[in-house]
Amino acid sequence: MSRVIVLASGKGGTGKSTVTVGLAVQLVKLNKRVLLVDCDSGMRGLDLMLGVENELVYDVSDAVEGGCDTEAAIYSAQNMYGLYLMPAPLSAEDEVSPSVMKELIDSVKSNYDYVLIDSPAGTGSGFDAAAAAADMALIVVNPEPTSVRGAVNIRMKLSKLKKDDARLVINRFSLKRFRSLGVYKDLDHVIDACQTQLIAVVPEDMQIASVAQRGEAGKAQPKSAVTFKNLALRLEGENVPVAKKILGIK
Repeated sequence: MSRVIVLASGKGGTGKSTVTVGLAVQLVKLNKRVLLVDCDSGMRGLDLMLGVENELVYDVSDAVEGGCDTEAAIYSAQNMYGLYLMPAPLSAEDEVSPSVMKELIDSVKSNYDYVLIDSPAGTGSGFDAAAAAADMALIVVNPEPTSVRGAVNIRMKLSKLKKDDARLVINRFSLKRFRSLGVYKDLDHVIDACQTQLIAVVPEDMQIASVAQRGEAGKAQPKSAVTFKNLALRLEGENVPVAKKILGIK
């Protein structure tokens, strides 16, 4: 049975798309067939991360408007067999409605073990469309007050949409910066403030950002890949502890 997961954040800049791709790569390494759906109309970026930007002809809006068969709008990742992408439209005016997006995802999800939907930041209409077909949400947050506030807004919106299965991913964690900020006593306070159960903490890692921006997702192996592997294993039901060593937490 396929799982449809929306990745969301209350504000931009949390690294949500990088988390989406990092998780997808590790799921594929667990022999899962994964479809990424970019819902950030007008600001799409997953095609760049997967190295397929020059191959794109059709996108989500073409598939739902009859401009092409659905399969024609799905592209294989350049460096990883088993990873696929349905790109967002280049124009925000072509944003797909929630009901149509749900119908689209429902029509293709049986072909994949996981469908990961990359939502635009915030709680606007693009988020509504991204969340429509999801049976689970991963809320991506940085451990700082503005990001935490956004995460709370996302959780509230998910509740209104009756999407109650949500988990928290703390991304770009640097122990030194966290202590220097001095806002939260520890990560437990961040988790409590977000009102969402934790599933992963991803350390600050410029290498993974570099890999993604070069379109080499699945080709290189950044040091934080272990945390995405653990996240993938947790989604598979395994009881994997947080990798404290890589986070610098004793």
